Amino acid sequence: MHVDKTTLQDLSIFHHDEEQSVFHHLNFTQTNGGREQLRNILSKPLDSIKSITDVQQTIAHLITVSDRWPIIITNGTVMVLEKFYDTPVESYPHHPTAAHSIFYKIFNAPDFSLTKYSIEHFIGFVKGLEQIVLLIDQSKSLQLKLWKERVEMLLRKPFIETMLQLEKGKKLSPVEVLSFGAFIRHHFKHESFELIDIYSKLDAYLSLAVACKKFNYHFPVIQETNTPFFEAENLFHVQLSTPVAYTVSLNKERNFLFLTGANMGGKSTFIKAMGIGVYLAHLGMGVPATKMHLSLFDGILSNIQVVDNIVKGESFFYNEVKRIKSTVEKISDGKKWLILIDELFKGTNQQDAIKCSITVIEGLRKMHNAIFVLSTHLYEIGEALKQYSNIQFRYFETSIVDDQLLFSYQLKEGISNDRLGYLILKKEGVVEMLDKL
Repeated sequence: MHVDKTTLQDLSIFHHDEEQSVFHHLNFTQTNGGREQLRNILSKPLDSIKSITDVQQTIAHLITVSDRWPIIITNGTVMVLEKFYDTPVESYPHHPTAAHSIFYKIFNAPDFSLTKYSIEHFIGFVKGLEQIVLLIDQSKSLQLKLWKERVEMLLRKPFIETMLQLEKGKKLSPVEVLSFGAFIRHHFKHESFELIDIYSKLDAYLSLAVACKKFNYHFPVIQETNTPFFEAENLFHVQLSTPVAYTVSLNKERNFLFLTGANMGGKSTFIKAMGIGVYLAHLGMGVPATKMHLSLFDGILSNIQVVDNIVKGESFFYNEVKRIKSTVEKISDGKKWLILIDELFKGTNQQDAIKCSITVIEGLRKMHNAIFVLSTHLYEIGEALKQYSNIQFRYFETSIVDDQLLFSYQLKEGISNDRLGYLILKKEGVVEMLDKL
């Protein structure tokens, strides 16, 4: 599925302030490698029902075993193994005897200590993998089956099997330390890093499983269709601690959602919630909704946080126009798109913005290969658009009680006519400050 950098930023999948990102919200990884694998997973939405379904099965199975996941493998364990291969040590004796081993331990004490410490962590690592193999043994996920089979094969080496049979807490003899160390260092390096890579990927998918369980996400039903559709019940924004849920339905007959409401009323939050929901669905992830049924989309494009470009001398409005032009060019390919536009044409005067907005909306609404969600502060244009049967009208209601703004964040049918700018100015004390000048 195509998603450009602008859309990733608009939806905050990744963010320069990481705590504000969806990535941070879903990150329950235990290792540095797992964290990087999670970043890779979140940056590559999938483009087939088959691949999405397999990821869903992967995460679903990991949810069932997450409480039994071995804690013996930590980030420290992996770091010790990686450092062991990067640190030079004095050559180990071939076929070490007890005498050779004692001699090495005495005259190469630091290297012996490093080897012993690393081997103890390695034993914990492979024992943890052995437990994981048992946990994923009955999974329907093709990916988990492939990792299971590969791990089993790598653990079948005689030296590894000997390590796995060691009793917990058993003190290693100097001969065992050097024998295991020589094998791991000289005959199992590539395999060790392959096992670490597999574990990192498991750590990343386990993170998504933990997130699904913790936040009560549900797996969506994705269908291959000729035209796009989207249905969700109790959809919410993943980053809100006490979100308000939405129910929304868009399809071929009604593929354009015209959204109005006061500033701070919830328009941007709704648009991002829908975009993030579709994005997570195409990762194979559970989604923030009790139910979601949607088509397989070919791409998502957003127009939410357009900025000017001082270096190029491009105004805010000019960049809005460029983004709309780019969007039209891309979605003219006949593929299935989700288009998210927040506050169209903020960068020009109201009369100009009204004319431009009507022109753009009347053009976009002719395209049945895309679903459009568009918010605007230009409520006036709503009446001119009511003649088109494929446009839905929704708004976020705001009420005023004792000069206080109350936001319900409830999505209602119709067009808002709120005019609250002056009230907000007054509420924040700006009017009073100006009066005193």
